[in-house]
Formats: sequence, C-alpha cells, structure tokens
Amino acid sequence: MPDRPRITVAAGILRDAWGRILIARRPAGGHVGGFWEFPGGKLNPGESPAEALVRELREEIGVNVEAASPFMAYRHDYPERSVELHVFLVERYTGDPRGVEGQPLRWVSVAEFPSAGLLEADLPIAEELARQLPPSRS
Repeated sequence: MPDRPRITVAAGILRDAWGRILIARRPAGGHVGGFWEFPGGKLNPGESPAEALVRELREEIGVNVEAASPFMAYRHDYPERSVELHVFLVERYTGDPRGVEGQPLRWVSVAEFPSAGLLEADLPIAEELARQLPPSRS
C-alpha cells in the first residue's frame, strides 16, 4: 500500500468551571465533515505543535492560550491520510470561546463523549480523558 499523506495537527482540551470539555463541529463539506472534534488544526511549516495550538485556538475559537501542557500524542490512519495528533491540556486561557469560522461549539461532560459524535481520530483522546479526569459537576 502506498504511503498516505501525513498531516500533523495540534488540538486543545479546554475545560469550563463545571469540568465540561469544549468540542467543535467540522464543516459539512470537508474531510469527515459534520463530526465533532477537540479544537485545533494543522501545523504550518516550521511551527511547533505548541505554537500551532496557540495560533489555531486564537483563529478558530477566539481564545488566547496562556498555559498548556502536553497531554498525549499519537497517530491515526484514515484510508486516505495519516494524522499525527499532538494534544494539549489548556490550563489557562483568556476570551470566551466562540465559533470564529461559523462552526458550532458545545461543552460536553466526559460521560457524554460516547454519544457526542466525535471523530474516530479523537476517540483515543476521549478515552484518556475519561481515565484521567474527575467527573464533571454538571
């Protein structure tokens, strides 16, 4: 099988005061459109995952990341591409998250992950969060 194109992305885990986690809906017309994902995006050439996280969260959801730490990194293979994910826990940010590009956002508890319509590539993140985080107070 030929090598698939590899895309490297950074994603952020943002929590609210009740312990819920922010997810964003992918645009309907694009790759795996309509599914929900943890906010983030592709790295630009020469950009580190942490730099991409800060830029993508500012561009996509209008927040400024003040502190984030690596949570996990892994690769997910789709039939047509391979995605290398670098996931961060966003410990501090300023601004109120909003869908800058018109994408719907919603806050969900870890218990809601199985029914949230998450991307296949994001399921390992949801599983690890369920293992590590206390239940939300919603």
